[in-house]
This record gives sequence, C-alpha cells and structure tokens, in this order.
Amino acid sequence: MGTEVGAPLIVGSGIAGLYVALRAHEQGLRPTIVTKSVLAESNTRYAQGGIAAAIGPEDTTELHRRDTVRAGAGIADLAAVQVLTSEAPQRIADLVRYGVPFDTIEGRITLGREGGHSRARILHAGGDATGLQIEETLRARVLDAGVEARELCVLRALRPAPDRTVTAVLSREDGSQAEEIAGRQVVLATGGTGSLYRLSSNPITATGEGVAIAFRGGALVTDMEFVQFHPTVFAQEGAPRFLITEALRGEGAVLRNRAGEQFMKRYHPAAELATRDIVSRAIHQEMRRTGDPYVFLDATAIPRDRLFARFPSICRFLAGYGLDPSRDLIPVSPMAHYMIGGVATDLEGRTSLPGLWACGEVASTGVHGANRLASNSLLEGVVFGERVARQLAQPTAGGPRDAPRMLPIELPPGHGEDERYATFSEVGALLWDDVGIVRNRKGMETAVNRLEYWRDRSEPPTSLDLASPSANAALTALLIARAALSREESRGAHFRSDFPRPSPRWKYQQGLRRVRH
Repeated sequence: MGTEVGAPLIVGSGIAGLYVALRAHEQGLRPTIVTKSVLAESNTRYAQGGIAAAIGPEDTTELHRRDTVRAGAGIADLAAVQVLTSEAPQRIADLVRYGVPFDTIEGRITLGREGGHSRARILHAGGDATGLQIEETLRARVLDAGVEARELCVLRALRPAPDRTVTAVLSREDGSQAEEIAGRQVVLATGGTGSLYRLSSNPITATGEGVAIAFRGGALVTDMEFVQFHPTVFAQEGAPRFLITEALRGEGAVLRNRAGEQFMKRYHPAAELATRDIVSRAIHQEMRRTGDPYVFLDATAIPRDRLFARFPSICRFLAGYGLDPSRDLIPVSPMAHYMIGGVATDLEGRTSLPGLWACGEVASTGVHGANRLASNSLLEGVVFGERVARQLAQPTAGGPRDAPRMLPIELPPGHGEDERYATFSEVGALLWDDVGIVRNRKGMETAVNRLEYWRDRSEPPTSLDLASPSANAALTALLIARAALSREESRGAHFRSDFPRPSPRWKYQQGLRRVRH
C-alpha cells in the first residue's frame, strides 16, 4: 500500500489515542484507530483519581509545576513539566467543550486534593469514574466524527521506511490475517506495562507490547526502571484487583495495620498524603513487619453521605463483598500500576524513528521524572496528544536526544515462539518477586539472566518475522530489569535495599537502545 497523505494510524484507544484521533480529524486528517481489544476497553476507563490542572482561585500553574518537579525526585525534564502544567487549563477547556461531565457544585467545577499536591487541583467526573467518563465522551465524539476504528486488531511490528514514514504490521490476535500498512504516520498510544506484574491494578491488555515493538524497530526508550506501584488496591482473597483511589485519603481516609495503628505517621511527615512511592513502600514494609498480606484503609471518618456521593463506584464494588466503607475497614495492598518510562519522545511527541510518534503511558516524555505525581497521567495524554495531533497535520523534523547514560541491549536471532518459554505468568512472578517495590542486586541479576534466556528463545529468528505476545512480554520485562539493575541508587519509584539513598552521580535519565546482532 502506498503513501496515503493525511491518514495517520493511531495504535491504542485510551485517552491519548482517542484525543489524538479526534484532534487530527478536526484538522482535516483521516485517522484510523487500531486497538487490540474493543474501542471501549483501555486503562483510561479504570482511572478513578481524576485529572490535575491549576484552575482553582488559589492555585497557579507555577505551583503545579513545582509539585510535579518535586515528585519527580530530581530528574523530571523541566521543559516537559512546563509544557504539561502551563497547557493544562486549555486542555481541560477542550474536554469541557467535548462534553466531559466534570463534577460541579452550583455550576463550578469541584476540585480535590491528592498526595504530593500542595493545592486542591484534581478534577473528577462521576465521583470516582473520571477515566470512564472521559473515555466514553471522547469515544462518542470519535464515532460521531466517523473516524475509522479497527477493533481486535494487534500491532505486530514497526519498520522504518526511507521516506520518513513507518510500515506497521497488523494481524488478528491469533496472528492470522497479517497485513502491512506502509507509508503512514504512526502514533503509538498503546498504554503501559502494569499487567506484566503478577499483582497489578491494570486490565490484562496492559502488557507493554508497544515498548517492545518500538524498541525492536530501533526506537530509543528511557526510564524503564521507574515503575509506579499504587498503594491501595483491594486485596481480599478471591476478589478481583480493584483500585481504591487515593482521593479517599485526600478526603481523610487513613491507613491502619491489623492492630488498628495509623502507621503512616512513622514513615513520613505527610503520612497518607505522601507521594505514591513513599506510601507503597511504607505499606510493603508494614506488611513484612507484621506478616500480614494486606493493611486496611479506614474511611469511616468521612461523612457517609459524602463518601457515597463522592465515591459511588468504590462503594458499589465494596458492597458486592459485604463491605460498607462508612463502617468497615477496606483490605488493601500495593500493586503495579503505572509505567513512568517508555518510548522516548521530544516535546512534540516525536520518537527517534522518523514518522513514529508516541503519547500517553507508552511514551517517556520525561515529565514524571522518577515518580509520577498523582492525576498527571490523564493530563499528559491530552497535553502531549494535542502536540502530536498538530505534528500530524504539519510534520517537522525532530526527536529526542540520547539520554546521558545509554545501555546497549543486544537482540540476537531467536528461535521464535515456544510456549515453554516466557509465559505471562512466569514473567509476572519474576518481575513481582525480583524487580518489584523493593529491589536488590541479587534478585535483579536473577531476573535479568532468566529474561535473557527467555528472550533468546522467544525472539523471532529475523527482523522480518513477527514477534509473539510472549516475546514482547519477555523483552519489555528485560528492559525494565536491565535498567533497574544498572541504576545503583534509590530514586522515586525505584528503590534498592542495597543502595537505599539517591546519589548525585545518577541524577539523570537512562536510555536503552537496540544493538543489532
């Protein structure tokens, strides 16, 4: 298929993919959305906490910028943070224009506060259903606009072309009906890696294949060691892994151990309102100290009417397990939640491969540094999605610079798909046990060695062969483990018991690039 001018291919249907498709259509382009599930399924719909923007009377974009930089633990890209926070109010105005029903009181948008924020600046829709409301609004707009959507269609490979476009190889989930689409601008919006971990708040579709495919095609990736764990995921045995938003703690809920002690005060002065990395490690340490499989979130101090009005989805879910959060404690534990690193981009969403853009969780813009500030993720999708859409309409040359420290990763010819190697369950257990909330050299060396073994047996024999889902899982997991093993310090979401403090020698981004065998 030859070049089709103005017909970008957008891979992914979360907030970033939908927003880019909608804005590209409004600029006269003819985008096509490709999604491996259905258009209504993505990580976005499970985002309870909200979207951050400095729109309150006592807030400023400068304060939002400072909070984001502080959470980033010294390595947030300052230019990217400036873009994110200064453009946030206008992107919120866009979402309002599209019809997102943000919660209001007497006609004014209500604002909540979450850990790491110095002001109440979190917008919600439907109480704790913000991601769902945004996704459904954007999806309806996309469908009304007549944007083509190809569901149950999987990206299998990306191959750069001499004319600064990218060839995308697509197929059905079982590998059938493979086709090459050449001469297109391609936008990666494939989401994160959370479900690669054994315990995760993410849907099963969040397997990080976008990172593996882009890396295999030659793209630079950065910051893969920084995986954010959400502190409070429902942890009752036999129940699904259901995220309990930290907005509950912003409203006054506290964490207690089995003895009833409000233990967070022992770990950090901000207690329950500390950043996610601190709260997750504190819960992890408390669980190890007591031997319990979870701690408890106590929301009983929040007035019942407010609790049920503000968090209707959570209250309905808990009721299905016989719990009333106005009187019962909620069992919770940390689980893998958000990929901070990913495919490296510049401020316009351009990757190191001409013709390939990335935005949303799959992209590494540098805006989060070593630790994402709560509710900046949905915002990142629309702020940088707007910039990607403008680039699609009027492309310019550019791309990310190499990181100050680069790790070469060799991809030798493999043996192709073999179900004995790199199963999702094995990868998940290995990452959780050895590259999890608290890490050390011995565990990560074990993980790297095992993942390299799986990689060598699951990688396709040549660059023209298509990688399997298990090969993508093994490769993405290896990138996480190699980057984590290399960074000999603790910073933000990356914590090593053998290097428990940050080091000025590591105050920079770390990149990984493929070395051809």
